[in-house]
Amino acid sequence: MLIKILIVIEFIVLLVCLASSFTFLVKDIGVSESKRVLYALGIRITFAALLLGTVAYGIQTGKLTNQAPWGHHWQAAPTSEN
Repeated sequence: MLIKILIVIEFIVLLVCLASSFTFLVKDIGVSESKRVLYALGIRITFAALLLGTVAYGIQTGKLTNQAPWGHHWQAAPTSEN
């Protein structure tokens, strides 16, 4: 349960970073030496990598599973041996 909460928090932070970088982009239209957009997007990329790492860790450890009915197609079908 803790890993799911962590994933939701990371996703929300990712969206906040994206919104802040858009705000900086709009506010800094005439300022060519401002690097706020680049820093905000760099933080967003960092959190996106952290989110992917958290999801990969959850899948690897078995804490996150796929419960979709179409998600189990990779399992071997039972064979009938005569």
